[in-house]
Amino acid sequence: MEIVLAAAAAWIYGLGDFCGGRASRRLDSLSVTLVGQLFGLVLLGIALIAFADPLAPAVDWAWGALGGAGGLIGLGLLYYCLANGAMTVVGPLTAVVSAVLPVIVGFALGERPSFVAFGGIVLALAGIVLVTGAIGTPHVPTAPRIVLLTVVGGAGFGFMYVCLDQTSDESGMWPLVAARVVSIGVAAAVVAGRRRTATGGRVTRYAVAAGVFDMGANVLFVLATREGLLSLVSVITALYPVSTILLAVRFDRERLSATQVMGLVGVGVAVALVALGR
Repeated sequence: MEIVLAAAAAWIYGLGDFCGGRASRRLDSLSVTLVGQLFGLVLLGIALIAFADPLAPAVDWAWGALGGAGGLIGLGLLYYCLANGAMTVVGPLTAVVSAVLPVIVGFALGERPSFVAFGGIVLALAGIVLVTGAIGTPHVPTAPRIVLLTVVGGAGFGFMYVCLDQTSDESGMWPLVAARVVSIGVAAAVVAGRRRTATGGRVTRYAVAAGVFDMGANVLFVLATREGLLSLVSVITALYPVSTILLAVRFDRERLSATQVMGLVGVGVAVALVALGR
């Protein structure tokens, strides 16, 4: 079940990233993040009612708050980089970095996936590297500054994954509330100081959609980590660039190189290996 939940989270994360990147082409990326986070609270409220979880202990709120800080850094930088670089490069590179950190932490905490699942992890990371265009020449170049910011954003996501995994099973969705309180508070303060807002038409709808998709994926990720190993769930979740890339190819006319196509095939096989070997 954890593989299904993680795969669903990956697909929905990718949809949200595409919408957030689209909105950030015309608006400040932090403003887009703030709008999305606010509307994502609606979905979180529905989840809280559906699961009817009792209030979580203070330590789970603390882990959620730390994760929210990492998630804010990740989303803000990801949307900025998606708006200023190639989605077919930025999305996968973020995914590689966001997956490596939880895998390292999972192994440090004693997680030991089976040989087949470990092979799937390695293949997934290799496939995502191919999708980034690190090997071969991508059709749309991306500036080194954007690549660096992408790496930092990926580290923010990886930190968030680790923090959410540390919350107890009994905490329900309350750690996500703590995460949203922190991320919305910080984002609102910064946006207010810069006097920038996200308003108007289709761009705002993209920002709202990004927030709803992101929160939905967060809920699925939390459920997945409580069913399985962080090292497995984080790698499957890191396959989210697949949906972002497919949308970029369809709507933005970005093209994939031969090595990037090989990478997409590789990550598909990796999911099967992880599912078989879990």
